[in-house]
Amino acid sequence: MSSPSAPRPPLILASASPRRLDLLAQIGVRPDKVEPADIDETILKGETPRLAALRLAMAKAQAIAVSNPAAFVLAADTIVAVGRRMLGKPATGEAAGAMLALISGRGHKVLTGLAVIGPDGREAARLTETRVKFKRLGKPELAALVACGEWRGAAGGYRIQGRAGACVISLIGSSSGVVGLPLYETLSLLTGLGWRAP
Repeated sequence: MSSPSAPRPPLILASASPRRLDLLAQIGVRPDKVEPADIDETILKGETPRLAALRLAMAKAQAIAVSNPAAFVLAADTIVAVGRRMLGKPATGEAAGAMLALISGRGHKVLTGLAVIGPDGREAARLTETRVKFKRLGKPELAALVACGEWRGAAGGYRIQGRAGACVISLIGSSSGVVGLPLYETLSLLTGLGWRAP
């Protein structure tokens, strides 16, 4: 008589972002639980945007894995960078306007760090880099982008899946990575650590 199969380890998304949930649903991945990680996201002195995105993603995953050792934990962190200057999530409309003015008419990078920790304690991480170029924004366009409020909670002060999508001249890299979760890399990391869809 064969023994019953072991229960499937749950998948936890360590993010409060509804956009990341929507992206996962797009490829048929439905986390068993959403548990945002509460960590200090301060950038370290001398830290590059690439290193910051990877470090913060792993820190989020580790924070949740501590209390969920039998689960797969998926975390991500997105940073918008103009050169070495990092644009986080603006706290005010004025700050959002300044960020949008900075990227107006020029290219910038969207760096998304991914981290997965498996129930066996193995860790995997990956970084995606997407180059995005905005058209030159006039004052009325800048004002409209700020007024619509999509900057709230958005790195760089914009959401590419929102009104700012009409300002993008070119995009080289992962479009889902700009939204917040590069799907190809996410599924690769999960399956590489043994996660299987139910």
